Formats: sequence, structure tokens, C-alpha cells
Amino acid sequence: MSAHHAGNGRFRNPHAMPPAEDRWLRDRLPFFWGMARRGREQVSVPEGHVLARSEVEAGLQRHHNSDSYTWLGHAAFLIRLNGATILTDPYLSDHAGPLNRFGPRRYVPPAIAPAELPPVDILTVSHNHYDHLDLATLKALPHKHRTTAVVPLGLGRYFHHHGFRAVIELDWYDRTEQNGVSVTFTPALHFSRRGLFDRNRSLWGGFAYAAGHRNLFFSGDTAYGPIFREIGEKLGPFDTAFVGIGAYEPQVIMRNSHTTPEQAAQLARDISAKRVVGMHWGTVILSEEPPFEAAERFRRGAAAVGYAPGEADVMPIGGTRAV
Repeated sequence: MSAHHAGNGRFRNPHAMPPAEDRWLRDRLPFFWGMARRGREQVSVPEGHVLARSEVEAGLQRHHNSDSYTWLGHAAFLIRLNGATILTDPYLSDHAGPLNRFGPRRYVPPAIAPAELPPVDILTVSHNHYDHLDLATLKALPHKHRTTAVVPLGLGRYFHHHGFRAVIELDWYDRTEQNGVSVTFTPALHFSRRGLFDRNRSLWGGFAYAAGHRNLFFSGDTAYGPIFREIGEKLGPFDTAFVGIGAYEPQVIMRNSHTTPEQAAQLARDISAKRVVGMHWGTVILSEEPPFEAAERFRRGAAAVGYAPGEADVMPIGGTRAV
């Protein structure tokens, strides 16, 4: 049995994580109490952070026949690769919580509503947290008869239940070939949970997508650790890496599950990514840092590890870039 299979149907991280320093009453209870309030606050959104629908459509049309990616918000991307359309972690509904009614409310709309998405060939979901596995979005997605859902061990039942005919569960470093794209599930330092008693009963991770001469990496949610040098050695180098840069404060709670913006830039270096794109920010309040702090810290962190300004990207929601 692989080391990350803990037995009793549970999973664990690939390397020993530093012991948690927080205490429930001292750290976590005040944090969750504060998030219950802050998650529904009004947020002042900078001009240009969300593109108008006409600009979104123009960008998609401009890159219709080429390898490209469009940021829909948070960790959701629409990727065109080798003629296939890939959708990542589509949290496109109002709330990151049960029944699309509870939990933090997104403060910006998605670039494209679920029902208006183009036909998707490959849907990948990195883990079961509500801001990644969004059942309201799964229910609303059109053209499910032609979509192959590629998901971690233990998550397939959600996709079967919501009408997907082709569902593939992967363990770390398992690979599947779909629509001319090689999809490999990669390790991450995180955890899974949707309820009170299901912690780590499904796996978590990221994805590598390879087709032709292109190689892309999607980190999922993760802390920073030596596993990324291993991923780079096994699957790199990468043309573009999509890495999480938000939800990192307070560090006493977040350091074992999310990278800081600076660590995200280093992660991209570790996997030998030529270009790095920040995600998992600017959409919904999940932590204590100011909502738009991550972008500037990420730019500075990327420069510190040798990325030129054009190689470290902080996109507007709805923006499309060529691979």
C-alpha cells in the first residue's frame, strides 16, 4: 500500500507536515467566528478585476483555434489544449458551502455562468472542498454526456449522481489519456472534508496536462514542500503553472494547507515552470488577509525567484491568454 494510503479508507500527505501550532479555543474558534461574518461582507473590487462579458467573449473568440486558458474566477479555468476543452475546479455558484446557501458568498460573479459554458471534453476537480467541488455548478453544467470527469480517489460518486457518464478516479501519479490530452493526477499537501466525519476519506491533489509540445500544471490547493521538486523531476518542465496564491492568513492555521504568494512562486520554480499564473484569490473571502493583497505579494515573490514581469501573471477574471 502506498504511504499516502493511511488505511481505513483514509489518506494522508506524502511527507510529514510540521505539527500544527494552533489551538481550537485560542486560534480556530475566533478564526471561524470571524469568517462567518467576513465571508458575507461587501468588498470594494478594483476596476478591471472583472472583465465585461463582451471582453470575455472577444478573448475567447480571438483564441478559439489555439492553445489558451481563460480564468473564470478562483481556481476555475477553461483551458484549450490540442483541440480539447478542459474545465478545472468549477466553483461558479454563489456560496462556497452547503446547499449553495451557507458559507462565504463570492463577491464577484464568474466570468461565464455554468449553463453558458462551451462543451467541455475533460473536467478535472482537485478535491472535495466547497470552493472546488461545487455541486450547484455540476448540476448546471451542460453537455455532460460528452464530458469525462477526472477526479481523485473517492470522489466519483458525486459526478455519477450529477449525470456524468464517464468518470475516472485517479491516485497520485496515475494517468489517463482523453481527447488527445494526457492527464496525470499529482500530489499536494492539503486535506479533504465536506462534513463532520469524513476528513481525508477522499484524496486531494493537482493535475498535469500534456498534449503535443505543451505541458501545463494545476496545483489545486496545497501547502509548500519538497514534493514539488519531485513533480518537476518526474513530469516537468512545464510551459505554464496555475498556482494558488490566496487564503494564507493566519499562518498558524493556513500554513499546512495553502501556500503564501511567495511560496507559490517558489513552487512554480521547483516544478520548472516557464510561466506562472496566480489563482485561488480575488473571488471569495476564505481567510484573514485583505482580498487583493495576494496579487502584489505574488508579483514581488515571483520577481525574487527570477521570473520576469511577463512570466508571472495576475489575470483579470474573464481574461484569456495564449499558452
